[in-house]
Amino acid sequence: MTGLVRSSVDLDPRRRRILFRCWHRGIREMDLMLGQFCEAEIAGLSDEDLDELERIMAEEDNDLVRYITGAEPVPAHLQTPLFERISALRPDFSPVVDEKAAK
Repeated sequence: MTGLVRSSVDLDPRRRRILFRCWHRGIREMDLMLGQFCEAEIAGLSDEDLDELERIMAEEDNDLVRYITGAEPVPAHLQTPLFERISALRPDFSPVVDEKAAK
């Protein structure tokens, strides 16, 4: 998946804003991790989950990538069930290859 597939038409303004921000993080790895998670889960998240997701989104992208990939230990304030669900998602970071050009 390389971008937004889900329509946000049925979402309230807060969820739309969060979904957009998850797909427009600043570094592609975080776009894929948070974007895919949010796209799949946003409609069912409680207000408390949305609050926590916004706190997670306030972290620096490079730090989040290191925590999610295990390059650095996850700090105590991020050791939550929601962060574990986000971390469990393993997007495909493989580059898209033009098979005709590769031959």
